[in-house]
Amino acid sequence: MNKVVKNKLKMLPNKPGVYFHKNKSGQIIYVGKAANLNNRVRQYFQNSRSKDQKTLLLVADITDIEWQETSGEAEALFLEAELVKRYQPKYNILLRDDKSNVYIRINIKDVAPSVTITRRPLDDGAQYFGPFLAAWQVKKALKYLRKAFPFSTHITLPSRACLDVHLGLCPGPEALGYNRQEYLANLNKLIGYIKGSRQTILNSFEKQMKLLSRQQNFEEAAKVRNRLLALKALQNQIIFGDREALDISKDNALTELTDLFNLPKIPRRIEAYDISHLQGTDTVASMVVFASGIAEKASYRKFKMRLAGNDDFAHMAETLQRRFSANNLKKWPKPSLVIIDGGKGQLTSAKEILNSLGLNIPTIGLAKARETIIVKHDGQISINTDQLHKLHGVLEKEDYFSSLNLPLNSNVIKLLQRIRDESHRFAVTYHSSLRQKRQTSSLLDEIPGVGPSTKRKLLKHFGSFAKIQAASIQDVAALIGGHRAGLIKGYLKTKK
Repeated sequence: MNKVVKNKLKMLPNKPGVYFHKNKSGQIIYVGKAANLNNRVRQYFQNSRSKDQKTLLLVADITDIEWQETSGEAEALFLEAELVKRYQPKYNILLRDDKSNVYIRINIKDVAPSVTITRRPLDDGAQYFGPFLAAWQVKKALKYLRKAFPFSTHITLPSRACLDVHLGLCPGPEALGYNRQEYLANLNKLIGYIKGSRQTILNSFEKQMKLLSRQQNFEEAAKVRNRLLALKALQNQIIFGDREALDISKDNALTELTDLFNLPKIPRRIEAYDISHLQGTDTVASMVVFASGIAEKASYRKFKMRLAGNDDFAHMAETLQRRFSANNLKKWPKPSLVIIDGGKGQLTSAKEILNSLGLNIPTIGLAKARETIIVKHDGQISINTDQLHKLHGVLEKEDYFSSLNLPLNSNVIKLLQRIRDESHRFAVTYHSSLRQKRQTSSLLDEIPGVGPSTKRKLLKHFGSFAKIQAASIQDVAALIGGHRAGLIKGYLKTKK
């Protein structure tokens, strides 16, 4: 490693972006993206990391490094593809020649354009963007972009409006009221974003929103505002950073977390808990596990609450009592750090249970509103103010608690947010399945003339209770006959 590279490594920011490796002639030989430029680029020069022969050749050829910061991971993903296409760096081709790339396809000339992913671009008049190395990264980015730029994904149009139309994610080319010109304008904004015109599109949304407000068209202005907020929120979304598997000793997020709270060692097992319910019914709790900063889904656990009602504090206490029972402590490893989804109340409830069980486990809360980290002054966690200042954080003390606010793009917040969001997703999924099962069982069982075999046939064919409700009487009749179809649809109509 020469002096130029050594000096550049000291200057790397802890932000998402695209980096360029150059050879001694100043030629760009590799372009890559990173959720954290400092973490990712340094990996190339870590002797402890295993590298294949192609990567070793690349590292030996690097004499300079440049980079370009982006507002978020989605922008880095699209910028990388554009720059690889532009510069054709030899090591991008060498390192990817044994992999199947994917492209975003937008058939904008069609009557009902759609946005899809393909591995084989054709000369069919559609616009193609890419190549991208991983389909899952593109799908995740498009999932978030769809909130800002609603688009159709239908290769063949369905006979009636799909669910995404009702959710505001699709313009509904299959539905009445479809406005192709508005849809094309929207798709052109999406294409502009993919090509890198993020700020121009943000300005366009803001101007459109203000114009609609002046015209007192507040309903349309609100829709544009929501799309603008979705686009701004995209810069904080994790697209590929959770897959940037780092050696634990080199993982800045875990190292910074350890230093921030003066933990005795890097937390190799982190457990996070969340409660989910609907007005106190079907209450469940989730436990997710991250090992060395990576989700360990085989270790996830879910709890159906025995305590009735709407009391998050009591439900958190019940969850931890059951998780840290003597039997479960034998079966499941003890965590190095516990994260509670919530503020002071949820954290206090959790600490009381852990203390009553004689467990000295560092525990913090993460409040959703501002991604505020909550710490209780109990001697188990102390705050390293020097590290806090280094991370540009703000500390507020109140009674027995401290509240820490770190920049939303910091390594620590992104790690905690990823863990907390996963616990929330897991809890909501379990809660939804229980509620769906209860609603389906109770309502279908109440209908006169509908026995277990008819119920099974309906669910097997339509897939869910919601789809039975949405189905036409003709579709139901084709499956179980006109008489019973009339009974079922008539009964369900009274329950809407």
